[in-house]
Amino acid sequence: MKSGICLVLFLLASTTFAQTPPTDSPATSRALERHDESMDRAFDDIDRDVDDVVWYFRLGDVAEIDKVRIATSKPIRMKNATGQGAGNPLIIPLYVFSPKNLKSKAPLLIFIHGGVHGRLESTYAHIIREALGQGYIVVCPEYRGSIGHGNELYEQIDYGGAEVDDVHDARNWAVENLPNVDASRVGIMGWSHGGFQTLMNIARWPNDYKVAYAGVPVSDLVQRMGYKSAGYRSTFEGFIGKQAEGDVMEYRRRSPVYYADKINTPLLIHTNTNDEDVNVLEVEHMIAALKAAGKKFEYKIYENAPGGHQFNRIDTKLARDSRKEMWDFLGRHLK
Repeated sequence: MKSGICLVLFLLASTTFAQTPPTDSPATSRALERHDESMDRAFDDIDRDVDDVVWYFRLGDVAEIDKVRIATSKPIRMKNATGQGAGNPLIIPLYVFSPKNLKSKAPLLIFIHGGVHGRLESTYAHIIREALGQGYIVVCPEYRGSIGHGNELYEQIDYGGAEVDDVHDARNWAVENLPNVDASRVGIMGWSHGGFQTLMNIARWPNDYKVAYAGVPVSDLVQRMGYKSAGYRSTFEGFIGKQAEGDVMEYRRRSPVYYADKINTPLLIHTNTNDEDVNVLEVEHMIAALKAAGKKFEYKIYENAPGGHQFNRIDTKLARDSRKEMWDFLGRHLK
């Protein structure tokens, strides 16, 4: 019933937007300048409610699907640092996908969504289905900064900071609370910012993951700020407090490339030379750092693969072959 109501609200919102006057009118411009941005989050929430239903349509035949909430190990950030509730842990949602009729212990995959202010989307359903088909339990954390769960979680974004702890907290919760999880077989994976999170997790907790996959991973924020636009740099100033030129060491502290010497988890990296989001030079820097640290890992640099940043997440033969490389690599360490 709730989902049906959300769908109706979503359709009504779409109709309302369709009737909105042109944005170049003075009245509209003034309204947009002072509109309550928290309302944007309300539409994100409706969109996510609708998408939650889609998961059941796309995976309900093969998966037990649940959504839980957990307390993280890091506190909620409050404007009043001494106010009521200050120091309380932030609560985040997790999606849990388990193969149907699972009767024995199974390996666990922590699947991390990407995006600056992103969320788990049902566009990943084909990949989650592939994981379920290989016997994995999949847990997907909606770490701080994720959209679709209210303005409070959105505003808690901490890029390269406490969000990394949130992902590890999801891993610990799954190991402790899901009876069919084999705690000795835990892998972690993600694309783009999910790849960034993967690298940061295995650098900080190398013994907690048996294997890792990082697809087109954001790897070096210092280098990244050098080739991104002024608007992008301003966005990160909002996340971190200063632009890179004002505190380069803080951007360094939040970059996986500078922790290459800490990584001991078996790792596969994929990247693409025509990536329009994460420039290949960023990932090449990560690869070079791992080599310099004497690490054993695997990688593949695809040459102008169709799809750019999305090249091996779409539904093409090349994408499926690339994911087969990924699944084979993960399987060697988890099965």
